[in-house]
Amino acid sequence: MPRRGDWSRLDESDVRVRPGKGSRPRSKRRPEHADAVGAMVVGKDRGRWTCAVDGDADRLVVAMRARELGRTPVVIGDTVELVGDTTGAPDTLARIVRVAERTSVLRRTADDTDAFERVVVANAQRLLIVCALADPPPRTGFIDRCLVAAYAGGLQPTLCLTKSDLADPAELLAQYAELDLPVVITRRDQEPAELRALITDEVSAMVGHSGVGKSTLVNRLVPAADRATGAVSAVGKGRHTSTSAVALPLPDGGWIVDTPGIRSFGLAHITPTDIVAAFEEFVALAEECPSGCGHLGPPADPGCMLDEAVTTGQATPGRLTSLRRLLSSKAGVDDSAPKPD
Repeated sequence: MPRRGDWSRLDESDVRVRPGKGSRPRSKRRPEHADAVGAMVVGKDRGRWTCAVDGDADRLVVAMRARELGRTPVVIGDTVELVGDTTGAPDTLARIVRVAERTSVLRRTADDTDAFERVVVANAQRLLIVCALADPPPRTGFIDRCLVAAYAGGLQPTLCLTKSDLADPAELLAQYAELDLPVVITRRDQEPAELRALITDEVSAMVGHSGVGKSTLVNRLVPAADRATGAVSAVGKGRHTSTSAVALPLPDGGWIVDTPGIRSFGLAHITPTDIVAAFEEFVALAEECPSGCGHLGPPADPGCMLDEAVTTGQATPGRLTSLRRLLSSKAGVDDSAPKPD
């Protein structure tokens, strides 16, 4: 044994190293969860999600996000896989272990300068833009912004006009005639049979300002809406607020996602190219535009090539006007700023 201080004769076999707390190698292997069951997220409340197992509204399960998912976002409409107690019995809790790739996403930002995107609904096939023809009067800026969000997110926009017993829809419809936009017109004194048939067996998200009759439509489409909302809101503390989206089952199949918290769309996350992509006849010409072109045309964008589509007969003037109106909405030139209810 060497004398104290004489370390020259030591080698690594003579030194005992005590491993630190964080030195244990971590395995990259994760549980396979082969027994996981599929479900659709239909409600959320303070870190707990309500999930319909196999999309069945009668099999609601409360779940938390598994640790291995980290901060992976989970939103209404997401297709997830669950493990743990999936019976849905009181005081039971499952775990969300996987979130499937989304087929569509409805996003918004707080305003046009906010870089933080909020995913409102995932995997919806249709966006119902509910607008009253009177009381309150229609606001085309809000409609345009919803159209932009739908086109960019992969949803089929549909204009739902309410209170047609109070005003003629012809003038408003003329502004959207070139967009090939599906339109459903409803009255307060009639059942929305056409709308019900259109959205059956689909997942549809519904947006609209306060007072346009959206709640009335939801109650007619889902007669047990209050009871269904209560069941979905039983997650956590059993609260459903006006700022939360919730998916409600349609009687004949499908889901309607009510989004009462959305009053306007910030579009900071959307580029002019995203909007042009929804208009096939302009896509190739847009690629020839100068860098940074907003495609608004002169004088804002003097080098914009989109006018060539009209000159050559590839597009009608009305289509270009409609596209540029949506681009102007994205640029902030609209009437969509929220007003007091």
